[in-house]
Amino acid sequence: MASRGRKIAKPGFVMQLCATGTEVPLRAGYTATKKIGNAVVRNRARRRLKEAARLTLAGRDLAGVELVLICRKETGSVPFGRLCSGIEVALAEGLK
Repeated sequence: MASRGRKIAKPGFVMQLCATGTEVPLRAGYTATKKIGNAVVRNRARRRLKEAARLTLAGRDLAGVELVLICRKETGSVPFGRLCSGIEVALAEGLK
């Protein structure tokens, strides 16, 4: 997916987005590498990113879209509202 999709970097995360053109429901994946910290830090960052995505993507018709959200070192400390708005902006950029 990384080779055929778009990569959009925002404060707190990187979004990889690929429109498959099929009517398969939205597929989303979340990842945090060891670079950002120990297991506690990685899990907290991933949970925050998942919740922000859940709230932002709810109710949208995103059939045929695959997303991968990658945590960054600052994902755990970015204000939650900024994380949500960043996902919304990145999604709009990726789908145009």
